[in-house]
Amino acid sequence: MRFQPTQPFVPAPGLANEHAQTIYASLVRPTHAPTVRRERRELPDGDFVDLDTFDGPRGAPHVVALHGLEGSSQAGYITAVLRGAAERGWGATALNFRSCSGEPNRLARSYHSGDIDDALLVLREVRERVTGPLFAVGFSLGANVLCRLLEDQGEAAPVDAAAAVSAPYDLDACCRKLDGGGPFHLLYRERFLRTLKKKAREKLRRFPGAFDGQRMEAARTIRAFDDAVTAVLHGFGSAERYYAEASSGPRLGAIRKPTLLLSAADDPMLEAPVIPPAATDNPQLSVVLTERGGHVGFVGGRVHKPQFWAEDQVLEFFGGFAR
Repeated sequence: MRFQPTQPFVPAPGLANEHAQTIYASLVRPTHAPTVRRERRELPDGDFVDLDTFDGPRGAPHVVALHGLEGSSQAGYITAVLRGAAERGWGATALNFRSCSGEPNRLARSYHSGDIDDALLVLREVRERVTGPLFAVGFSLGANVLCRLLEDQGEAAPVDAAAAVSAPYDLDACCRKLDGGGPFHLLYRERFLRTLKKKAREKLRRFPGAFDGQRMEAARTIRAFDDAVTAVLHGFGSAERYYAEASSGPRLGAIRKPTLLLSAADDPMLEAPVIPPAATDNPQLSVVLTERGGHVGFVGGRVHKPQFWAEDQVLEFFGGFAR
């Protein structure tokens, strides 16, 4: 049966605007997490990823969380999932994509929106060691990665249920929106490019000639950066091919595990339709599209005492399978 939210999303007074939702949430979400242990997973290609994890009792559910572009396990939406899992007596694991744990990864390549191999390895390892239900949730880029993984694996996906929050199902359209005019899109774009370029400069220092440094420095849009760096490092050749191959939207019909797709219609980083209309054709997908909420925002309650609706609803969705 398809999931229905346990309560409607009502924006906090004064935060109805999509940019207010997006920016306020990124600034005020608490980042404290339960006590976790840092674990390093060596990868088949000689690289590594770092995990922050804690265990629940035997038989308890376990949640694996995937962060967004240039995020980490310290992102507020990730720590909210960890806290919520701990409060329920569950275990949880936050995956830091390559180069996102605070330590540079070993190879010239890093991570991207369609890179499912590292997440799949982690999910399979967690599946082998936990005895209760296994859930996975992704936010933004991590949501697209999770959807691509579910599409690729079908019935073999090593999860009992999954959730995608504010996923960029059409990467080409997402970049078109991010690279558009207006002060807020300039703010989002510059924030991403600042950390992406910092990491890219370090990559060139360690791997001279890995990509064209002059093109990277000249990039003023996400598309230009992806064309100069992301696509080159990961074998796509161009941003257009990268977006086409990595976008999860056209393949949602291939998902065979119960999955919640949760987004806001006013998401400032995505073009309408935010969730592909064909998603409703797949009975495994529960589509929840709110009128407001911004990008990984969904701030309810009051400004001085915010409540983060999306993370709560994801855990409620998983709770139905835990029971």
